[in-house]
Amino acid sequence: MAYCWKTDLNTSESHQEQHEHQEIHSVNQSFSPRQVHLGFDQLVDEISNKIPLYQSEVEENTVFVPRAPNWESRRHSLEETHQTSRNELTSKSSELSCHQVRKTPVIGFRHSMLPSPENTNKGSPWGNPIGRYHVADDYRLNLSASSSTSLYKINSQREAENENLNYHIGFESSISFTYPSFSTDFMPKEENKRSRNTNLMDSLMLSEGSFPPRTWESTWSENTELTGCSIQLVEVRQGSNKSLASFCEKVKIIRETYHAADINSNSGKIWSTTTAFPCQLFSNTKFNINIYIDNSTQLLHFKPYANYLVKDLIAEILHFCRDDQLFPKDHLLSVCGYEEFLQNDYALGSHKIFQKDKSVIQLNLQKNEKVPGKLSRKHEDDHSQFYLNQLLEFMHIWKVSRQCLSTVIKKYEFHLKCLLKTQQNVDNIIEEVKNVCSVLGCVETKQITDAINELNRTLRRKAENFHQNSDTSAKGLIEKVTTELSKAIYQLISIYCRSFYADFQPLNVPDDISYVNPGLHSHLSFTVYAAHNIPETWVHRINFPLEIKSLPRESMLTIRLFGISCATNNANLLAWTCLPLFPKDKSILGSMLFSMTLQNEPPIEIIAPGVCDISQPSPVTLQIDFPATEWEYMKIDSEENRSNLEEPPKECLKHIARLSQKQSPLLLSEEKRRYLWFYRFYCNNENCSLPLVLGSAPGWDERTVSEMHTILRRWKFSCPLEALGLLTSSFPDQEIRTVAVQQLDKLLNDQLLEYLPQLVQAAKFEWNLESSLVQLLLHRSLQSIQIAHRLSWLLKDAQNETYFKSWYQKLLAALQFCSGKALSDEFSKEKKLIKILGDIGEKVKSASDPHRQEVLKKEINRLEEFFQSINTCHLPLNPALCVRGIDHDACSYFTSNALPLKITFINANPMGKNISIIFKAGDDLRQDMLVLQIIQVMDNIWLQEGLDMHMIIYRCLSTGKGQGLVQMVPDAITLAKIHRHSGLIGPLKENTIKKWFSQHNHLKTDYEKALRNFFYSCAGWCVVTFILGVCDRHNDNIMLTKSGHMFHIDFGKFLGHAQTFGGIKRDRAPFIFTSEMEYFITEGGKNPQHFQDFVELCCRAYNIVRRHSRLLLNLLEMMLHAGLPELSGIQDLKYVYNNLRPQDTDLEATSHFTKKIKESLECFPVKLNNLIHTLAQMTATSPAKSASQTPSQESCVLSATRSIQRATILGFSKKTSNLYLIQVTHGNNEMSLTEKSFDQFSKLHSQLQKQFASLALPEFPHWWHLPFTNSNHKRFRDLNHYMEQILNGSYEVANSDCVLSFFLSEPAQLTTEESSLVDLGEKFPDKTPKVQLVISHEDAKLTILVKHMKNIHLPDGSAPSAHVEFYLLPYPSEVRRRKTKSVPKCTDPTYNEIVVYDEVAELQGHVLMLIVKSKTVFVGAINIQLYSVPLNEEKWYPLGNCII
Repeated sequence: MAYCWKTDLNTSESHQEQHEHQEIHSVNQSFSPRQVHLGFDQLVDEISNKIPLYQSEVEENTVFVPRAPNWESRRHSLEETHQTSRNELTSKSSELSCHQVRKTPVIGFRHSMLPSPENTNKGSPWGNPIGRYHVADDYRLNLSASSSTSLYKINSQREAENENLNYHIGFESSISFTYPSFSTDFMPKEENKRSRNTNLMDSLMLSEGSFPPRTWESTWSENTELTGCSIQLVEVRQGSNKSLASFCEKVKIIRETYHAADINSNSGKIWSTTTAFPCQLFSNTKFNINIYIDNSTQLLHFKPYANYLVKDLIAEILHFCRDDQLFPKDHLLSVCGYEEFLQNDYALGSHKIFQKDKSVIQLNLQKNEKVPGKLSRKHEDDHSQFYLNQLLEFMHIWKVSRQCLSTVIKKYEFHLKCLLKTQQNVDNIIEEVKNVCSVLGCVETKQITDAINELNRTLRRKAENFHQNSDTSAKGLIEKVTTELSKAIYQLISIYCRSFYADFQPLNVPDDISYVNPGLHSHLSFTVYAAHNIPETWVHRINFPLEIKSLPRESMLTIRLFGISCATNNANLLAWTCLPLFPKDKSILGSMLFSMTLQNEPPIEIIAPGVCDISQPSPVTLQIDFPATEWEYMKIDSEENRSNLEEPPKECLKHIARLSQKQSPLLLSEEKRRYLWFYRFYCNNENCSLPLVLGSAPGWDERTVSEMHTILRRWKFSCPLEALGLLTSSFPDQEIRTVAVQQLDKLLNDQLLEYLPQLVQAAKFEWNLESSLVQLLLHRSLQSIQIAHRLSWLLKDAQNETYFKSWYQKLLAALQFCSGKALSDEFSKEKKLIKILGDIGEKVKSASDPHRQEVLKKEINRLEEFFQSINTCHLPLNPALCVRGIDHDACSYFTSNALPLKITFINANPMGKNISIIFKAGDDLRQDMLVLQIIQVMDNIWLQEGLDMHMIIYRCLSTGKGQGLVQMVPDAITLAKIHRHSGLIGPLKENTIKKWFSQHNHLKTDYEKALRNFFYSCAGWCVVTFILGVCDRHNDNIMLTKSGHMFHIDFGKFLGHAQTFGGIKRDRAPFIFTSEMEYFITEGGKNPQHFQDFVELCCRAYNIVRRHSRLLLNLLEMMLHAGLPELSGIQDLKYVYNNLRPQDTDLEATSHFTKKIKESLECFPVKLNNLIHTLAQMTATSPAKSASQTPSQESCVLSATRSIQRATILGFSKKTSNLYLIQVTHGNNEMSLTEKSFDQFSKLHSQLQKQFASLALPEFPHWWHLPFTNSNHKRFRDLNHYMEQILNGSYEVANSDCVLSFFLSEPAQLTTEESSLVDLGEKFPDKTPKVQLVISHEDAKLTILVKHMKNIHLPDGSAPSAHVEFYLLPYPSEVRRRKTKSVPKCTDPTYNEIVVYDEVAELQGHVLMLIVKSKTVFVGAINIQLYSVPLNEEKWYPLGNCII
């Protein structure tokens, strides 16, 4: 990138002359007799022979080492008693040389800014001569440097024995760009590792001399009188770190744009989520709505159209109530049972609650109070100040540091005064300086070391020459030395405050930077001074052969600390750290401290500023001294004129379009990236996507980035969601990410709410906390409580990520500040609720099985105490749900491995039902959250396309590491429980599901509704589980509701990561669609056309989702670095890409998915897997145990829901006088009619006698009991009495399948015969044999999709095993014959197979002959004149009985 530099014109010596002086001084330097050789001469020789190109590269990889001083005192580390030395740090950059071939042009520098050669600054950036050693010329030259002085044993004069420690320590540094080919290692990988590590020795005598003083020494103000007692600290409430203070100020500005008095942005109400109005879904739909009015018992019923505005409905309600003097804008409609309000300016059908709930919707009309709601921001919040250090969890560390430091400084000042008076007791001074260093992260700078040494020497000389010096001169020397010591301490405090987050800083911090002119082609260089807190330190200057002007603005420097085991000679990574080279668009200046992370490996793929935790020092702290060169980023405007571009050939545009189907740059090969980048200026939003084009760029040099920005400015986004792909880790450039956020800002709050998990993940790749994305999230959280609530829990959960805890902590603190006190207090209550649930779960787990119920009952009292103290609390799962207590008797626990809790809350809304949730501890629910989110996105896509798949998508929230909440769906039961109820071989039966729905849906309308719900929901879950590769599917992970909805649970395995047993995958089918599901859909085979309708519905839903492949892949790609166990690499994206098949046409995709349906239907291992699960759990008596509900009672409740209260004969049927018309009253007081003959009654009685032989049954009124007169009346009365005795007698008899089926089954049997499930079928079936085809012709290719056939039979009337043969006339049959696969024994077969003929230039004159055969037996045929066929349309063709 382009950078400009700033200089200080007060330096005197030219850089070139200084450099020459350094070389001469280094060559002529003689070693002191006391200087110790470290013994690395032989090793250097080995390195020079083994490293390729070593001698040619040594000029580019020069090691700068200061001269080693001679210290009279022995050297010790801060923590250990061992004395240490330093060895050279050799660097190897063979990889870098390969990338320096192409010369980077100079862009972005103005010549006038560069000084002329004669005016070039002449001061060395290091302030002292620095030796430059050419190791290739003199291998035997020893490079040594001092370690930090140990303040623990500074006065010790005894010799220590030499001994080897466990590790030799060394560094490896690298600069991270987007493309890792630019990385540089300063440590050979195998045999050459030891050449760059510091040897540890117990005792070491170093030559006398002086280290180069730090830059601050030379630039300390002459007028600054810093005596030994003048160290003063001032409190900085916004934090000592400039970036932190800037972020706080930015957050405050954002909050100030939304005043508490603004009722529009601060209503304090939770608004129901909305979408764009789904016109295709609600073309002419009416809703059933019950309206309750405040302070009135009146119930109103309305049936408005879906496109009716909420405010118009309010006006109609007020008019009906004759309250015309009231204004609709003064009223709101809330959802009964929820603290959720409809949005007045939106249509009813735009609200998600109306899109999903087809029953009667209960609403409550309320007055819209002018006073904001309880969760609104108050006037006091507008005047609150944002000090981040008050909100972060680790603030206590700062306070301890500040208090301790103040105390230690006071003690230091006290002893310093004593020393100046008595000139004795220097040990007290040393002890207090040691304490200062300990408080400040155990960091001991060289200035402190030198000052302590000088103080010791001064006092020793005073004692030796006491008779020669007066007290006055000695005191003056001591004052001078102690002043330098205080300066050193002062500077350490200053460095500490600049490096880490602290709420204090030293008073009157001096300007410690003196700028120098680095030259136009200056290389990146810095000094690794010391790694504090380990038994050795060293000073080495690292010089990268990379020009600073060529580095991207988003460059990250990574430094690794290695230790080489003396026993095995293997290098082990001990610690690492990373830092941005140009924070705030400027280079780092002066000395800085960096916390080193004690992890196995740094996260190379996600190295970003968010990884750098500068909140506090770590056990190992690294000190790096950067040169006094301030580089500042300059934005380059080099847009080229592309208006004269020639039109590319059509083949090129077609190839671009094909490449665009890859959707993500991660899925493009290197060759395809080069091709796309070559034709980048021919790409637009019609033939490609912007993330693909920019992701194909070859690198991040200034010219490439400039062209990327040019494309970015000219691009016209087809949809704001296209910009999501620019927020992945592939695009660190701030300009690109800013444009992406500008596009996302066009989304409404409810739209943005849907993609919050991905945006939270994208925040970790932002360059600073003041980024556009962070500002967008804070702005929207101020506008919507829904966003603020969900964002709060997402940020809290994200703090569990290993490398970004501090980053997300600061974002959460900013969110809490913006939310105001009321909402923040609500967050605190929710967190406390989760904490109590976690404690209860742990105690239930730790209890023995017999005592778990008792423990649960006891611990539930803690929740009751919680609600007594706080009254109400919103649920983390849904902020619109407010609860006020616990239904103690309804709480239980599940007997699965994790022992999750079932907790039932009492709804705070008096019009709402109790709310049950599951609290799980021990399971990572983040993956479940992602899967359910993607499924919700697919469902929204279907709804916008007018397709309601009747999906139940429950809520799930991860509330911490390995814990979370799951919404319970009422009246849902696992398929496994249904199978167990059907006996040992329940999973192998065909009619299990059909029978269960018949038992729970007595009325015809209920049964029709259940069948329709199952039809659509089963198709929807087939599609979503196939696309996402959901595994571990068995009957315990599939649930059914009595209303017919099917849905899946537990998404611990997805993206094809199937469990294996003995090396064999347990999930063998593409998705779960079994023969018992088909049996229910087709009513036991009576309506096979419904299977064709099911296939059509699946393929239609599949193709609709495929059109949004880019969105789905972007959402998954943005979660690649979220730490999910099964979404971590490109192969996982490829899995979803292969299932979506965006490169296929709709016909090809239809054929593909039909094959998957057939594979699933024919997969017997699925049934076998279900059987194994059923057998394994046959001993389980109940899925949940509770102190108040036994398994037997639970089964009774289930049975009671299908009981019959009474049955009464009304008379004879109008159809025939042989049937009685019977009115049946159900347990829920609903009524139905059925018709039975006297013989059917008699058969019922016989069946009951056989089934219940041991029970006393009521006497049946046989025909011989009837009198000769008034027989009809007598028969009615006797049969009514018989039915009364049966239904009110034995509970077992009255609720037996025999009795229930007698009174309830027949009306339900007419369901599927009298109605059509989908519009694709015909209301009055035609018995003519037909075939359905879709014919298309494009680019001389004729494509025929064979979809379905119906009503085909063999001559004897039996079902054929039919296949289709095609012949394209007039070509010879042997050349143009095509054939499909056969479908065994079916009168209505489904194929969805594609037949292709190439080289068909035109359709005129061609005839398609279609013949249907069952093996060799003719079934039907038709000849189709192709020129008259409607292309790309589905059409049924009648089959004739002969070949023409």
